[in-house]
Amino acid sequence: MAEVQQSVQALSVSGAVPPEFVRLEHDQPGGATFQDTGLEEAPVIDMSKPDCGSRMVEAAMEWGSFQVVNHGVPAAAVAELQSVGRAFFALPQEEKDRYAADPASGRIEGYGVGTRAPRRNLAGKKMWADYFYHYVAPQAIVNHDIWPNNPAGYREANEEYCRHMQRLTREMFEHLSTGLGLEKGAMSEAFGGDELVLLQKINSYPPCPQPDVVLGVGSHTDMCTLTILLPNDVSGLQVFKDGRWHDVKYIPGALVVLIADQIEILSNGRYKAGMHRAMVNKEKTRMSWPVFVEPPRELVVGPHQLLATDDNPAKYKAKKYKDYQYCKINLLPQ
Repeated sequence: MAEVQQSVQALSVSGAVPPEFVRLEHDQPGGATFQDTGLEEAPVIDMSKPDCGSRMVEAAMEWGSFQVVNHGVPAAAVAELQSVGRAFFALPQEEKDRYAADPASGRIEGYGVGTRAPRRNLAGKKMWADYFYHYVAPQAIVNHDIWPNNPAGYREANEEYCRHMQRLTREMFEHLSTGLGLEKGAMSEAFGGDELVLLQKINSYPPCPQPDVVLGVGSHTDMCTLTILLPNDVSGLQVFKDGRWHDVKYIPGALVVLIADQIEILSNGRYKAGMHRAMVNKEKTRMSWPVFVEPPRELVVGPHQLLATDDNPAKYKAKKYKDYQYCKINLLPQ
């Protein structure tokens, strides 16, 4: 079993923030945070409307993020996913530790606490978050031994939600493909089709006695194609646009979509990967359930051949997704 350090959930009741969590001054959220004043907000797109595709394309170009409502994911499936996720984090610590991730042995899936950023990135400060994650698709790479038996219904809730995420991903890929002037199936095909990988994560950001000096997750873009994030009702997600951080408002029933690096690459820069970060709260636990939609590790991704031309040369190198991951995780040039 992997060794697990003290959880952030346990630290949250201690009344003090250990120094390894305190961000460097320029990176502390209490400084330059853009609070909502009724100005710009990331678009909220109603997927039942005929203009939803064109609005997604516009948002992907300008913001790299948007929210979707009327997305077809049943409220019952959402509620059950959240229920089993909350129940897992309410388990005794020793039971959660049984599912600990152990990157040293190659086991990256599982439960973890306060992950440290790379040493060269913001002095390696830890994130004020506990997490649990595992693959949910395709079946060939799913390891159910990592999925908890307790709470009951965990597997069923995750498999049901995954089916809806696969359908929703296909729909969004179709809109984003046609927005680039490509066939509607082009993006799905370029990212692996039926072999598309879905990674389900649960983030738990416990209350923090000093929320102005820590971050749940530091500023970053996601490595994958896109991320579909289900939040709870405690706000904290922020997206970066035009030199400022903007709060993502909680909208009941909405899902947050973040364009990620591989879509920016495939589009040759026409779509923008959304820079984002997660704040924490002094009184309440914030939780989120992001699904990371990834190409298979061996798949080569680069600018689409129809989008890289003599007039508009390729801005990115084509490479296997696993090599892209390695470079990004280790802060190496791409």
